[in-house]
Amino acid sequence: MQTAVVNVWAATLSGVVNMKTKKISYCGISAALVTAIMLAAHIPFLTYAIPCIASVIIMGVVIELGVKYALATYFTSLLPVFLFCEPESKLLYICLMGFYPVLKAVFEKTPSRILEYVLKFAVANAAFFAVYYVSTFVMNIPLDDMGEFGKYSALILLGAANVTFLLYDICISKLSFSYMILIHPTVKKMLK
Repeated sequence: MQTAVVNVWAATLSGVVNMKTKKISYCGISAALVTAIMLAAHIPFLTYAIPCIASVIIMGVVIELGVKYALATYFTSLLPVFLFCEPESKLLYICLMGFYPVLKAVFEKTPSRILEYVLKFAVANAAFFAVYYVSTFVMNIPLDDMGEFGKYSALILLGAANVTFLLYDICISKLSFSYMILIHPTVKKMLK
């Protein structure tokens, strides 16, 4: 009787350890994939698109494993992204796009749609200001060298960033719906 209980306990513990190992492995593979995608930002004209694409991987982790594991994936990907990726794209990833899918999942649980978008745009604009000031004052990217455009560049970039962010938010919502239909069933079987 006692050995049967021990065998059931060992099998249950093995299943728990195996499940946790699968989840951690999934997070590690996702972080490596984010890093590989972010390396593509060295290709000209992909500086701002690549962090958005990399955030889709984090979105998959949010859907499959939840917020805690998605944050672990984000933090795991920070060091290689910081060390090896293109400066402007890594700033955008670190300051917003890397953790935005996690915030999106949290903000969309708020009862008010207006409050949800106020929170989203508040976080996004704080990140845009951080990226702008780090780019301008730490990385010394001169915006005054753009002639007449340089005076208004901050406002124009902020307006364009907000419009782009709204489009990104809509796109990632559509992608998460497609993910649930096309990819989630397969990944769910793998993580069992």
